[in-house]
Amino acid sequence: MTKALILASSSRYRRELLDRLGIAYTCESPDIDESSLPGETPQDTAMRLSEMKARAIWDKHPGAVVIGSDQVADLNGVKLGKPHTHENAVRQLKSMQGHDVVFTTALCVIDAEGRAERVKSQTTIRMRTLSDEAIEAYVEREKPFDCAGAAKIERLGIALMESVKSDDPTSLIGLPLMALTTLLTRAGVEVLPGLDA
Repeated sequence: MTKALILASSSRYRRELLDRLGIAYTCESPDIDESSLPGETPQDTAMRLSEMKARAIWDKHPGAVVIGSDQVADLNGVKLGKPHTHENAVRQLKSMQGHDVVFTTALCVIDAEGRAERVKSQTTIRMRTLSDEAIEAYVEREKPFDCAGAAKIERLGIALMESVKSDDPTSLIGLPLMALTTLLTRAGVEVLPGLDA
């Protein structure tokens, strides 16, 4: 029997990535509080929220396989979330320039029986030192208000970066497809016939 697959997200970036696998799924946005807990590291926040998102949807659709994901940018221990406004995006980018920023993309897949499996994928970006003019021009053109750290690698944001180190090139965009393929296969969702997790 084919298991229903649900992406617990309203992110168009995650939908575009999941579309690459060519498998049938639906989307549903989880309604959760995405605030960090006191003393929680950025990595722990991402891991916790990825499971909370998946669980919120699984609880509504028991028996489905649900994907949850969350991304947090870490600048020297300081969490950088989605900027939401032009001013916040500029502020984030100014604080990041010339530094290494670690983006943790956490992934949780809950199988049809309700068992959760979580992994994280990390990408380290070395940001260029930029002029105020360059930052303003980027934010005006890209409007990266819905991306952690305001840096969108899939578009002009690549010009902000000096180097990128990652275990999965899709991780920084918001959904690590290599890890996801493994977790889906373990959850009984066929990505490719004969693929072994």
